[in-house]
Amino acid sequence: MKSLLHTSPFRLAVAALCCAVLSAPTFAQTHTVVLREVPLTLPAEAVIEATKQAVVATQVSGRIVAVSVEAGQRVKAGQVLMRIDAREATENAAAARAQLVQAEANYTRTQNLFKQKFISQAALDAADAALKSARAQAGAAGAGASHATVTSPLSGLVAERHAELGDLAMPGKPLLTVFDPQGLRAVANIPQYKLQAAQQAKRARVEFPGSRRWLDGVRVEILPTIDAQSHTATARVTLADADLDGVVPGMAARVHFVVGSAQKLTVPPQAILRRGEISAVYVLKEGKSILRQVRLGEPVADGEIEVLSGLSTGETISLDPVKTGIELKQTK
Repeated sequence: MKSLLHTSPFRLAVAALCCAVLSAPTFAQTHTVVLREVPLTLPAEAVIEATKQAVVATQVSGRIVAVSVEAGQRVKAGQVLMRIDAREATENAAAARAQLVQAEANYTRTQNLFKQKFISQAALDAADAALKSARAQAGAAGAGASHATVTSPLSGLVAERHAELGDLAMPGKPLLTVFDPQGLRAVANIPQYKLQAAQQAKRARVEFPGSRRWLDGVRVEILPTIDAQSHTATARVTLADADLDGVVPGMAARVHFVVGSAQKLTVPPQAILRRGEISAVYVLKEGKSILRQVRLGEPVADGEIEVLSGLSTGETISLDPVKTGIELKQTK
């Protein structure tokens, strides 16, 4: 009697089972969809700005004769940034000092004559007033000459240089912008009808949509006034210094004011396969991968995305839909 192993139907069944096992799609990483308690947030578009920033200018006119820094360079408070050719201011300071010396000598002579009763009290008072005026002019002229050296008002980074070597510097004309990279905040405009909900929020999180990064705000400040034209209030969310790697002023962000919590079905963003306006995920079911369309909501405060329909609690999905799709095509 022949062994069952040598019968054709048995060998075919074993071969078919092996092929089915080998062809079953393998998931590198999977995720089980469950209901999670996530914060309810009030989102608002925002821009990152520095809490300490200064636009450096000069108080004297003159040609820029020396430039010591470039954009992106780190500087310290008091460090020389530029030098202005302010020879006119220097000459004015020298003239003021000479007038001060003359006024001091004139006051001394007038005081001696007053003691000898050769002149009146009015003459002495006039000499004293002239001396005080000369001292003030000398001080102002000296301060003006010192403004020829432009220094940094704070320690930080040079964000932008507005003038080049040889340009004419004038009082009030911006020369450089310096900011402290360790003090950043997200500034958002909140519509008037959402202001009450935002004021009740105890905390806020900042989302960077381009990098899918989320940071916790350490301080929330809503200014007490509303803009008369846009009817919006300004909110400032200060970020922790330890989390500022890669964050610079001017970046677009989104502030989420946490106003409560709710149970929601969410999936990681890497599990979503997008084709135009259609979003789908690969669901692992009974050893097979099935591409299923889903309807998505807004991102929640930890970076995952809410699923409005298409998935149920307990289902398993692939975290690498591209790889799963390739494996599915290879098995066909």
